[in-house]
Amino acid sequence: MPLAKRIIPCLDVDRGRVVKGVKFTGLRGVGDPVELAAYYTAQGADELVLLDVTASVEGRKTMVEVARRVAEEISIPFTVGGGVGSVEDARRLLESGADKVSVNTLAVVKPASIAAISREFGSQSTVVAIDAKRNYTRGNPMLQDEQGREFWPEVYIYSGRKQTGLNAVEWSRRAEELGAGELLVTSIDRDGTGLGYDIPLLKAIAEAVSIPVIASGGASRPEHFLEAFKAGADAALAASMFHYRRYTIREVKDYLRRAGIVVRA
Repeated sequence: MPLAKRIIPCLDVDRGRVVKGVKFTGLRGVGDPVELAAYYTAQGADELVLLDVTASVEGRKTMVEVARRVAEEISIPFTVGGGVGSVEDARRLLESGADKVSVNTLAVVKPASIAAISREFGSQSTVVAIDAKRNYTRGNPMLQDEQGREFWPEVYIYSGRKQTGLNAVEWSRRAEELGAGELLVTSIDRDGTGLGYDIPLLKAIAEAVSIPVIASGGASRPEHFLEAFKAGADAALAASMFHYRRYTIREVKDYLRRAGIVVRA
């Protein structure tokens, strides 16, 4: 029996409020993170991801108090990321009730931090977030977009504001070697657009690693989840389509079941 695919609402948080933008810009308020976390739990979400989207840029610590309040209200696993700058930051989040911590900027700037967090808390609690944008100059390995043009996926840090020169496929392999138990792969090109996940990116990373891959960026219809799972994703994350009530989690799961995908009740 194959493992059930997971449906994960994402709560992007800025100074205590859930926000949403397009391609990491133009953030608009959506609601209270604790209320939305409880709402999605009742809807049948398998997990939640909470990301402090401005903490790294502004040099702030991530949202320990929000994590504590969410943990008091929900019973499903949740991941917190954004502004995690050390093993101690990860410890505070996990002690506040988070099940996993997600690192992106810290992981790139200090790769040894992945190993340190994994050693201290286990790989099952260590998520490496990879924010990638298509770069159409020469690189290795090269992927093909929907029009057949070649690109390589470049890793960005500081909430999509800083290029790193790292190829996301190669970086995913390195993150796994260092102890990551899961990868959260977000396409900056697709974020908030509703155009669907970046399938070439997801497929390349899913084939490069043996740990679970969470697809992120671009979902607006149940069909997009199916495409991500066929590309090798183990879970799919969405924000706008759930926040703005375009589809419910139950509707997405019902569609996937009809398509032959194993999902949880």
